[in-house]
Amino acid sequence: MIRRIGRREFDFARQIAVMAVVNRTPDSFFDEGATFALDRAVAAAGRAAELGADWVDVGGVPFGRGPSVSVPEEIERVVPVVERIAETSDVVISVDTNRASVAAAAIAAGASVVNDTSGLGDPEMARVIADSDAHVVITHSVGPPRVEKPAARFDDVVREVRDFLLARTERAIDAGVPENRIIVDPGHDLDKNTAHSLELTRRLAEIAEIGPPLLVAVSNKDFIGETLDRAKEMRLAGSLAAMVSSIERGARIVRMHDVAAAVDAARMTEAILGWREPARMEHNTHPTRNV
Repeated sequence: MIRRIGRREFDFARQIAVMAVVNRTPDSFFDEGATFALDRAVAAAGRAAELGADWVDVGGVPFGRGPSVSVPEEIERVVPVVERIAETSDVVISVDTNRASVAAAAIAAGASVVNDTSGLGDPEMARVIADSDAHVVITHSVGPPRVEKPAARFDDVVREVRDFLLARTERAIDAGVPENRIIVDPGHDLDKNTAHSLELTRRLAEIAEIGPPLLVAVSNKDFIGETLDRAKEMRLAGSLAAMVSSIERGARIVRMHDVAAAVDAARMTEAILGWREPARMEHNTHPTRNV
């Protein structure tokens, strides 16, 4: 379970990687364009690294429905951010894209992971990954991003997600992507309703059994908002609960918006699981003075 990703090494047998989110989009789901400006995006990435993020995920197009974004425009959004982060930090940099040409440009700029929410929907994506040193996150979703889709229906969401990820992992390997450069993500909320995302979380160990490191993106998702009846700005507690529950069931990479809270929760979980020593030991360690 030891992986060298970019400039960092992770022992996923006993370590959780916290992935921060930086969206260069005017219509992002959570921050609503707060980091659309280049300088703000770069500053957000630097701040995430200072707060302890292991990883920064840079996106130029949201998954959800909305206006189309051309390939050149998406490249212009993500590549300058990737370049600036790579110049100043050793954090892992991923690009959140489903387009092979965007992935290739981002890899050339310094990204070491392609976070593909379409699960290799672009027939050229696997080849781009195979021809590079980059890792790929293969995510379950149904159909193309950015379009309206029918109501989500699954006979057994966990079985169907697992089968999809196994098939797409095999596709990547057949295209020449080494197995040790593959990461999988069940795609919470992506073309799934709240009951589906809760079931995925409850049975996440069945997805972890696939083998590659497991990434979960649960932060501020609608399944948390609908479960707790909370607006998106009030979902931190639910997000952390879903994150920790996912870690206990096998997740090793967590994509989170609130980096400081996520890092503390991840490190505390590592300590509870016996993977990490406390930062210090003072409480009840000194003998009582006799009076």
